[in-house]
Amino acid sequence: MSAWLGLARGPLFWTAFAFMVLGLARQWALTMADAARAWRRAGDRTLPVRSLALNTLKWLVPVDRWQNRRLYSVTTMLFHAGVILVPLFLAGHIELWRQGIGVSWPALPNPVATALTLAAVLAALAVVLQRAAARASRSLSRFQDYAIPLLIAAVFLSGFLVMHPQWNPVAADATLLAHALSADVLLVLVPMSKLSHMVLLPLTQLVSELAWHFPPDAGSRVAVALGKENEPV
Repeated sequence: MSAWLGLARGPLFWTAFAFMVLGLARQWALTMADAARAWRRAGDRTLPVRSLALNTLKWLVPVDRWQNRRLYSVTTMLFHAGVILVPLFLAGHIELWRQGIGVSWPALPNPVATALTLAAVLAALAVVLQRAAARASRSLSRFQDYAIPLLIAAVFLSGFLVMHPQWNPVAADATLLAHALSADVLLVLVPMSKLSHMVLLPLTQLVSELAWHFPPDAGSRVAVALGKENEPV
């Protein structure tokens, strides 16, 4: 078991982490390159920078949209808070970084980390149930929309049991191995799934705005493509 733990927490982790970082960097670079190409081809290159920044902030913290689906909004906010804060600021994780590369930073108090962990697990399950229960969401959902929240819940639940062995019905090493392996799988999936929105979300408003800045000859090219170039508009 110790050999498997060493593999999961060592080479597999660093490989998965490097894959995630490089994959996200590729996604971001390709999106920025496409945005730059669209801007260069646009007939109107004026961008409402202030409006884009405000809309991006509204999407990052969508408080004004809570009135439509309040329960779902609260659930997803708790989910994101746990998913972002616990992996970065859990004392045990920070200690692993200190041992690995000699870098550390302040950690969350254990009671806060525990509360956020449980909130993330419950919120992940609630997101899946709410998505399955709502007809509109269910019709748009794919397999990953259910599988990824459940995988995240498994990562957090196994981590919770590792940190609270008095509540763990399974052997400690087996739980730690499950936690490490599931986390490695999740890291690999980040750049290949909707989880990539962690770096792409700030660019969505810019990309959406540029999509409406057509090239000067866009209208005539569309007419040619439709075979209606000689018809009046």
